[in-house]
Amino acid sequence: MKLRVKVNHETYSALREVEEEYRKVLEDAINYGLSNKTTSFTRIRAGIYRNERERHKDLPSHYIYTTCEDGSERLDSFEKVKKKGRAYTNKPSVRKITVHLDDHLWKFSLDTISISTKKGRVFISPIFPKIFWEYYNKGWRIASEARFRLMKGNVVEFFIVFKKDEPKPYEPKGFIPVDLNENSVSVLFDGKPILLETNIKKITLGYEYKRKSITTGRSTKDREVKRKLRNLRERDKKADVRRKLAKLIIKEAFESKSAIVLEDLPKRTPQHMVKNMKDSQLRLRIYKSAFSSMKNIIIEKAKEFGVSVVLVNPSYTSSTCPVHGTKIAYQPDGGDAPRVGVCERGKEKWHRDVVALYNLRKRAGDVTPVPLGSKESHDPPTTSGWLRAKSLHLIMIEDKMIEMKV
Repeated sequence: MKLRVKVNHETYSALREVEEEYRKVLEDAINYGLSNKTTSFTRIRAGIYRNERERHKDLPSHYIYTTCEDGSERLDSFEKVKKKGRAYTNKPSVRKITVHLDDHLWKFSLDTISISTKKGRVFISPIFPKIFWEYYNKGWRIASEARFRLMKGNVVEFFIVFKKDEPKPYEPKGFIPVDLNENSVSVLFDGKPILLETNIKKITLGYEYKRKSITTGRSTKDREVKRKLRNLRERDKKADVRRKLAKLIIKEAFESKSAIVLEDLPKRTPQHMVKNMKDSQLRLRIYKSAFSSMKNIIIEKAKEFGVSVVLVNPSYTSSTCPVHGTKIAYQPDGGDAPRVGVCERGKEKWHRDVVALYNLRKRAGDVTPVPLGSKESHDPPTTSGWLRAKSLHLIMIEDKMIEMKV
């Protein structure tokens, strides 16, 4: 959580001195790691601590520890980017400085926050926003580490980290399989499949058309064009949909003491999917659907609630009959991919997203019989107005009420 505090000139000058010393130690830590081909925090600290302590005698010693941690993180991140071929320099450059603090360098209270400097401790008095009190009063604890960054006009940005004790894991009583698609997410809850529309397709195409209208006939280096492109919020909108969907699914799994079943998607899934596609618009939609992001958000939210996640093999989950184990034949219906197919052996109809749910549950180890002759197997209920829903249970009740009215 970020807090902005305006401080007096003396406090700002003391923190500025710390920042300047921190930058020098950080550059030495990065150079040592590069010359010795290591990203290990312990090796970097062992290699530079004595020399840095002699050079910066007035600086509290724990700043050297936190600087080594910062340098280790930067080197590790740089190596990952370099392996992917996305590094533009031979070594990580130190541009912006955010000073890392451990529990010896800062102390927290609701009145003041104290920070160690070369001249002793300085005190800042932030005004806590409403969201701070929401976390603070809900049992979240303030972590021992923190950071600060200096801005113009004697303003200090202070970053506080909240942590929550991991809930005790429980023995799952059932499974809730989740199948991720480009424009929807299908869930098998209480034996009933339901399709939740995400509208990712509309968001992707809408922003793509907007980018074309902004850049047509104009250079992307133009200042006005850059400003308009920066103001687009495609990533924020998609992230909002994913977070709300993940919370909705995980809360239901937590209340029903169930485990989540997901496909164990390989790295760069969209790249593999669009490999042989010729339709440029379909390639764009698949590439920007970000299946791995949705999976990672669900896993992250599951850890927060202590919900178990089972990852299974995703191959042929949409093309294999869960009853007979034979292939499902999909007839072209004029769309990008046929949605309803027929089992070659039993001749029953299956919706592509529904059959994937039953196969995921089966591969997770659930031997519950698969219902036959149900309309939902080839015509599952689809919901688009779920963003403000409080639970999947309420969504299904609302769908039943709509069917009764019809």
